[in-house]
Amino acid sequence: MGVPQAMDALSRRAGMLRESLQKSQTNTDSMVAILGSFDHRLSALEAAMRPTQVRTHAIRMAHENIDKSLKAAEVILGQFDLSRQAEATILRGPHEDLESYLEAVDVLRGIVRFFTTEKNFRNADGILNHVNGLLAKSISKLEEEFRQLVISYSKPIEPDRLKKLGNGHIQNPYSYSPRIVPLLHDLAQQLVQAGYQQQCFRIYRDARASSLESSLRKLGVEKLGKDDVQKMQWEALEAKIGNWIHFMRIAVKLLFAGERKICDQIFDGVNFQKNLCFAEVTVNSVATLLSFGEAVAKSKRSPEKLFVLLDMYEIMRELQSEFETIFEGKPCADMREAALSLTKRLAQTAQETFGDFEEAVEKDASKTTVLDGTVHPLTSYVINYVKFLFDYQSTLKQLFQQFETGNETDSQLAIVTMRIMQALQSNLDGKSKQYKDPALTYLFLMNNIHYMVRSVRRSEAKDILGDDWIQRHRRIVQQNANQYKRVAWAKIHQTLSVQGMNSGPSMAADASNSSGVSRATIKERFKAFNMQFEELHQKQSQWTVPDQELRESLRLAVAEVLLPAYRSFVKRFGPLVENGKNPQKYIRYTPGELERLLGEFFEGKTWAEPKR
Repeated sequence: MGVPQAMDALSRRAGMLRESLQKSQTNTDSMVAILGSFDHRLSALEAAMRPTQVRTHAIRMAHENIDKSLKAAEVILGQFDLSRQAEATILRGPHEDLESYLEAVDVLRGIVRFFTTEKNFRNADGILNHVNGLLAKSISKLEEEFRQLVISYSKPIEPDRLKKLGNGHIQNPYSYSPRIVPLLHDLAQQLVQAGYQQQCFRIYRDARASSLESSLRKLGVEKLGKDDVQKMQWEALEAKIGNWIHFMRIAVKLLFAGERKICDQIFDGVNFQKNLCFAEVTVNSVATLLSFGEAVAKSKRSPEKLFVLLDMYEIMRELQSEFETIFEGKPCADMREAALSLTKRLAQTAQETFGDFEEAVEKDASKTTVLDGTVHPLTSYVINYVKFLFDYQSTLKQLFQQFETGNETDSQLAIVTMRIMQALQSNLDGKSKQYKDPALTYLFLMNNIHYMVRSVRRSEAKDILGDDWIQRHRRIVQQNANQYKRVAWAKIHQTLSVQGMNSGPSMAADASNSSGVSRATIKERFKAFNMQFEELHQKQSQWTVPDQELRESLRLAVAEVLLPAYRSFVKRFGPLVENGKNPQKYIRYTPGELERLLGEFFEGKTWAEPKR
C-alpha cells in the first residue's frame, strides 16, 4: 500500500476516534449533570427526613427506658414479695419452725443489702426502715429462743447417771438430740451477726456454768478449805479424799470434756470467743474441785496421809494430759496452771511426809511396851507402811523424777526404804532397853528384826533392798537368838556342871558315893536346877515368839544343850539322891517331862493359865 493511502486510512481512524471521544465527553457531562441533580435531591431528602429520625430515636430510647423500669419494678416487687413472706414467718415466731424462721431472717438481711447497695432506687428509706424493724424483732425473738433452748438442755446431770457413765467409756454425758446442736449453732451465728455477741455469751455462760456447778454439787463436790480439812476426823477425811479422786475423774473425763465438745460444736465457725466462754463456764467448778486438793496438801502433815497424798498425786498425773487438751487456749491458762500447781504441791507434801515419817519412826517415844517381847506395834505399822509404799512404785518413780534428785528412781526408793528400816531398827534398840531382863531384851530384838526380814522376803521390797540386806539382818536375828540363849540359860547350865563341885565333910562316910561329890552338894544342885527351871518356865511361857518356825527353832536350840546336860547329870549323880529319902523332891523331872515343858515356852500364856 502507498503512503497516501496509508495516510488517508490513518486520518479516517483519527477522525473516528475524535468523534468517539466527543460522544464520551458529552455522556460524561450528562452523567455529571444527572449526578449533581441526585445529590441535590438527596440533600433535600435528608433534610426532610431528619425530624423523623430524631423522633424515631427518642421513641426507641423511651422503649428501652420503659423496659428497664419494668424490669426494675419486677425486682422491687420481688423484694417486696419476699419481705411480705418473711414478715409473716417472723410474726409467727421461731418456736414452731426454727429452721424456716432462720431462713426468713436471712431473707430480710438480703433485702436490706439489696436496697442499701442499689443507689439508683429512690425513696427506699421506707422499706429499709420496715425491714430493719422486722430484723430487730426477729433477733429479739432469736435471743429468747436461744436462751430457752440453752436452758432447757442445761439441766444438771443426776449423780447415778454420772457414776454409771464414769464406770464406762462414754465421753459425753450430755444427751443433746442430733438436731439441737446445729440449731444452737445457727442461732448463735445469727445473734453474733446481728451484733448480739455479748448477749449470746452471757446466756450460754450463765446457763452452762450453773448446770455444771449443780451437777458437781449433786455428785457431792463441795468447796472446803484448809481449816475444814484440819477439823475432820481421819476416817471422814480419808473417805472424802477417796470420793474426790472419783469426782476428779468424772469431772475431767466426762463433764469438762463434754462441755468443751458442746461449746466447740455450737460456736464452730462463729466469730465468737469460745475459749473465753468455755473458761468462764468452767472456772468456778474447777476452782471448787481443786480447792479440796489444795486444802489437803496444805493441811498438817501426818504419816497416814502419805498414801492418800500419793493417790491424789496419781490422779492429777493421770488427768494432766487431758486437762491440757480440754483447757487449751490463753483464757484457760490460769486453770491449767492451777492444776499443775496442785500436782506439784501434792508431790512436795508427799516428799516432806517421807521425811516426817522417817523422823517419827526414829523418835517414836510411845509408852507401849510389849511385856512378852513379841513384835512391837510400831514394827508391824512401819513394815505395813513400807509394803504399801511398794504398791505405789510407778507413782513414786514419777514423784522422784519430778524433784530431779540425780539418782536412779529405783535406787532412790531403795535409799528411802533403807532409811526407814534403819530408823525403825534404831528405835527398837532403844525400846529393848526398857526391859529389866536382858534375856527379854534379846528376845524382843530377835522377834522384831525377824519380822522385818520375813516381811521383806515376802514382798516387793526384796527386789529393792536386795539379798545383802536380807542376809545381813538374818545374821542379826541369829546373833540376838544366841545372846538370848547365853543370858537366859547360862545360870541353869551351871547347876548341871561338875566344875566347882568339891567333896563335902560327909564324903568319907558315904561309901556308896564313887563320884567324889557329897550327896548334899548334889541335892543343892538339883534343888537349884528345879527352882531356876520353874522360874524360867513360869516367866518364859508368858513370853512370845509369834513366828512358829522361829519358835520351834529356838526351843530346839535350848533343848539341844539343856537336855543332854540334864540326862548326863541325872545319870551320873541321880543314884546319890535316889538312894536317899524323898528322891522325887530333888529329881522332879525326867528328860521327857523337861522336853514337854520346854514346848510351853514362848506361847504367850497369861498368869491365870494353869501350868501343864
